[in-house]
Amino acid sequence: MSFWNAARIVARREIVTRLQSKGFVIPTIITVGLLLLVGVVGPQAVNAFSSDTTVAVTNENVATIDGLGEDFEALPVSSDAAAREAVETEDANAALITAPDAPAGLKVIAEREAPSGLMQALSITPEVELLDPNAVDPGLVALVGLGFALAFFMTTMMFGMVIAQSVVEEKQTRIIEILLAAIPARAILTGKIVGNSLLAFAQIILYALAVLLTIAVNGEQLNLDGLGAPILWFVVFFTISFLMISALYGAGASLVSRQEDIGSATSTLNMLVMLPYFLVVFFANNLKVLAVLSYIPFSSAIAVPMRVYLGEAPTWEILIIVAINLLAMWGAIALASRIYERAVLRMGKAWSWTKAIRA
Repeated sequence: MSFWNAARIVARREIVTRLQSKGFVIPTIITVGLLLLVGVVGPQAVNAFSSDTTVAVTNENVATIDGLGEDFEALPVSSDAAAREAVETEDANAALITAPDAPAGLKVIAEREAPSGLMQALSITPEVELLDPNAVDPGLVALVGLGFALAFFMTTMMFGMVIAQSVVEEKQTRIIEILLAAIPARAILTGKIVGNSLLAFAQIILYALAVLLTIAVNGEQLNLDGLGAPILWFVVFFTISFLMISALYGAGASLVSRQEDIGSATSTLNMLVMLPYFLVVFFANNLKVLAVLSYIPFSSAIAVPMRVYLGEAPTWEILIIVAINLLAMWGAIALASRIYERAVLRMGKAWSWTKAIRA
């Protein structure tokens, strides 16, 4: 049997096993359901509980309220006294009457407190000069960074642990001895990486389709202004980082013989996955820190798309970072394969990474 044919068989087995697992299928269905529920029902609930501000006005001020937008509804009355009475009887949230002595020529009448939205809408806005109208909102930058970080953190952590549990389960049940009689160890590890990678991307696509469906139901258009290129580069770097971390999770799990020891064997890898998440959360708007993180494997999957979004990453630099990540991926997979081959049949006391590398 050729290497890639053996890897294909293992990958198919991983996919079928996961799709038959309630621990994988049920959380996926629940997540998709929550996305659809929040996306479809959420906006409708907000609209149901929100109400327009009714303002009692005479005919001369109806146009003023109509010009404030859809959040305000004009209640025409015959006189200023009738407008005041509408507020007292709670037929209107507020009243707007003409007052020549007032600074703006208008007076707002309310029961206890004037509606803040009405006051803001009636306020006079001074002339504004924008030095950079296309500047990126720092709050939006932090939100975009958080989205990339969550996608990287949750997916790699979940499927990394899936690979680790699969490796230890095969060791505990001695199935690995039967597999190695017909399939090379590297083909087994490669098949696990490929199978779980396909599942990871399929799950992400499923979540994305759920989000797009909620947008379509709400009659909104997806605004990807400035996010197209960052998303494409995120896919590239995420793929490289995911293959790298998956191989290391498989190697780390081969060092132990019990499910209870997986946590200690993969603790270092968990830190490598979690560190980029926290760094992006704290330094989303720090270009110097993002530039340094761009050249570090694992964190580049988040830092580079962020720099592309901010317009601070030239193409030549991105290509250099891609080359660095490919070299790191090749080295990580080679190291993981050597460790896996040496440790997967070893039972008993857990090995440390140092001992496995020296073996």
